[in-house]
Amino acid sequence: MTDKLTQLARYSVIVADSGDIASIRALGAQDCTTNPTLILKAASMPEYAPLVADAIAWAGQRESDADRQINLTIDRLAVNFGTELTRIVPGFVSTEVDARLSFDTRATVARAERIIELYQQAGVDTSRILIKIASTWEGVRAATELTKKGFRCNLTLLFSLAQAVVCAEAGVFLISPFVGRITDWYKAHGTVATRPEDDPGVRSVREIYTYYKTFGYQTVVMGASFRSTAQILALAGCDRLTISPALLEKLRAEQGDVARVLGADSTDRSLARLELDEPRFRWRLNDDAMATEKLAEGIRQFAADTEKLSALIRQTKAQSARH
Repeated sequence: MTDKLTQLARYSVIVADSGDIASIRALGAQDCTTNPTLILKAASMPEYAPLVADAIAWAGQRESDADRQINLTIDRLAVNFGTELTRIVPGFVSTEVDARLSFDTRATVARAERIIELYQQAGVDTSRILIKIASTWEGVRAATELTKKGFRCNLTLLFSLAQAVVCAEAGVFLISPFVGRITDWYKAHGTVATRPEDDPGVRSVREIYTYYKTFGYQTVVMGASFRSTAQILALAGCDRLTISPALLEKLRAEQGDVARVLGADSTDRSLARLELDEPRFRWRLNDDAMATEKLAEGIRQFAADTEKLSALIRQTKAQSARH
């Protein structure tokens, strides 16, 4: 009998959810996705100090304004990590745009184009790069522009069918519905599932996946933010699953049969198609307390970690100047 990770990989593309280059190398994932929290964690590790130093030096040579220099350093650092990751995984690498721009379409597009340009300068095949953007209305509009320009996008911090629908209508390449954070919200509000199929996060992704297959959308569904292997296995067959190194190791250690749950036949002809312009989208999102709260919380968390990363860069620069 093979381990559960090997069996799961027959049904879904496995994506490493980490910025730790060493752990990803050991896991053998197909793709990799990072976010500001993961980049902050990796940048704080001594073994990646050269990547941080390179970003600081590079930005310092190109920008004199202190704030713009920090932002340029952050983008260069994300690309430094991403470039290393493209040498390890054979597939896609997701790089996130500054979460503080989540409600600014023009600024998001500009930062995304800069990230792509930095990857091009590093000699990376940019068809392998997914630009990661929060699933706000403004973020989806930015992704629409970037998609028209030939760039692939990963719409993240996604907690509702409404967000998934506007992403698919925009023709974005991939969405990342956050299973564990949905479950966290319902648990905090008194709903605790005893079976994986009743888990609110699992049910949300199944609903989105079924909607996409029913109406023929090509946007990839990548389940994310898992809390347990049970949640992951309950979505076996989802297009992609991005999993933390700790849970990947657990799946590799577990034995037993893994059944396919989702596939091309996951359709429901009784579903009504949603027509969502901006007012309808904003109302549906506002009417969903969980999605509204988790989207706002996620943006705040990523923005806070970006601020921490900025502080780390400033501290590293100051220490270097003293020596």
